[in-house]
Amino acid sequence: MADLVIIAIIVMIVGFAVRYVYKAKKSGKKCIGCPDGCSCSSQGCGCSCSDNK
Repeated sequence: MADLVIIAIIVMIVGFAVRYVYKAKKSGKKCIGCPDGCSCSSQGCGCSCSDNK
């Protein structure tokens, strides 16, 4: 029974992550998960947002 609960929690977490990425891409975000919201300086923040512009 405990195994089913753990599996259900993992499936929910993965499902929410996939939903977040899908909605973000659909809304036009180029750099999902960028800590600076893709407003990086010219040097960049290490997330390669500046390469996508």
